[in-house]
Amino acid sequence: MKALFISNDPSIFDPASAARTRMQAYAAAIGTLYVLSRANVKDVSTYRDGVQEGGLILYAVGGGKLMRLLALMQKAHALVKREGIDVVSAQDPFEYGWVAARAVRGTAAKLHLQVHTDFCSPWFTRASVMRSAHVPMPLLNKIRLRIADAVLPRAQGVRAVSERVRASLASRYGNRIAPVAVIPIATAISIPPPVALPPHPFPFALITASRLEPEKRIEDIIDALARLALPYPSVGLFIVGEGRSRSALEQRVRRLRLTDRVVFLGKRSDVLGLMQGAQAYIQASAYEGYGLTLIEAALARIPIITTDVGIVGEVLIGYEDALVAPPGDPAALAVHIAGLIEDMQSRSLLVMNAERKVKAHLAGVANQPQLIAQDLARTIAGTAP
Repeated sequence: MKALFISNDPSIFDPASAARTRMQAYAAAIGTLYVLSRANVKDVSTYRDGVQEGGLILYAVGGGKLMRLLALMQKAHALVKREGIDVVSAQDPFEYGWVAARAVRGTAAKLHLQVHTDFCSPWFTRASVMRSAHVPMPLLNKIRLRIADAVLPRAQGVRAVSERVRASLASRYGNRIAPVAVIPIATAISIPPPVALPPHPFPFALITASRLEPEKRIEDIIDALARLALPYPSVGLFIVGEGRSRSALEQRVRRLRLTDRVVFLGKRSDVLGLMQGAQAYIQASAYEGYGLTLIEAALARIPIITTDVGIVGEVLIGYEDALVAPPGDPAALAVHIAGLIEDMQSRSLLVMNAERKVKAHLAGVANQPQLIAQDLARTIAGTAP
């Protein structure tokens, strides 16, 4: 089988990266895997004409966003025709899905789309509800929704990363799209030694780790902390990550007079170590396709507070393995924080249950490269998962 992946991950061109290792494993299961992705100027010059490592062949394109998409489309179409590609898989049903759909046009290659985010959630375009802060969502999300509506019905194969995403797709598209295979994200996580958090005065330290973007709704965590400032002066928050929302979040912290309770750590490579130094992990995402940090927090053995997104309800069950709140509800998050502070026994039970559930989940997807190869083969053959 010959497959072409259209990617948006330039780390693939780093021989030491996890993405490169993952692509090598996929190639071994698939047979011959071509990967076409955007890259920095240096990697474009190296990989423009393709670099082969066994069954893995890497190609790079550069340029601005619009020019890059056109270059991806032209290169992908040329590869499909020249190499006799059987199936083209895009990492999303948006811009890259459009590129893949154009690449297979007029050829015998099949179109396969990956869905890593729950874009059918109303929160994909919603800015707030009455209980929460107004966080404008990018206009691009509305455009992406329209692209997905046009591209997904044209695909012969669709892969979702969670049952939540599959159910969401079924609700929006019904039988207008191909049957959806659920193949979770493979995660080989080794827990490093604990890393001390910076010196702080919080007997109860919360930690969150994510890109600082609107859909992560860090604002709701900050607002929950503000509700607890007087009754629980012992609680503080560490925020790990960078993104477009950082400046607005820092302003919100100052406006709510929480500068002595919230610490921005920026982007860190030792998140798993830092988690082990906190008393709880908290996430307030508006939507997620999977939720890798929930997996990491469970393996780091700290109790979890999260919104009802991603693998919640599938891997982690509310009030058994994690404390769960609706998206956009800082008051519910505050109640859960207070509950963990007050009830040490519940914290221990949540940690034990979440770790057990996550380890069982990961054991079930240990052969992910083979599962992906099987899904691509079904796409080529036109058989349902």
